[in-house]
Amino acid sequence: MAADPFADRARFARFLRLQYRFHRDVDGLYADPALHALLPDLPSRRRLSRIAGDLADLGQPLPPEAAPRPGEAPPLPVALGWLYVAEGSNLGGAILYRMAAGLGLDAGFGARHLAPHADGPARHWRGFTAALDAAALTPAQERQAIDAARDAFETVHAYAEAEFA
Repeated sequence: MAADPFADRARFARFLRLQYRFHRDVDGLYADPALHALLPDLPSRRRLSRIAGDLADLGQPLPPEAAPRPGEAPPLPVALGWLYVAEGSNLGGAILYRMAAGLGLDAGFGARHLAPHADGPARHWRGFTAALDAAALTPAQERQAIDAARDAFETVHAYAEAEFA
């Protein structure tokens, strides 16, 4: 927020690029059958195409391709850590959605990926965390998931620095 991504549409486009880069990293996780067994509504949570649409609305190209993080077919705890960060960002999305409205953006143009879920962001998040909590992880796997979440946060931070430096 220190980068003031809602100051104008050009700065918001930078925010969209960092969102796109991160969601491109995790997009493959939303198609993983093993994760679907644990998180049945996972495919409906996918946001990459909505972010791409938001960029297109603003006349922005997609960021260049890059090797996805956390990599192809990561271990389950690593995938869960990265998804935790991706899904957790929805909680603040409702506030950011209202801020985007100040730029004339909404669910139909430029801010579709921030639009709150019909059930509301809190209920949507609780559904995700309930499924996550039901995962039978060993203490070592829990540590792996926590470390992966930290890696995901650091990745987002690096993308923010690159876009707003």
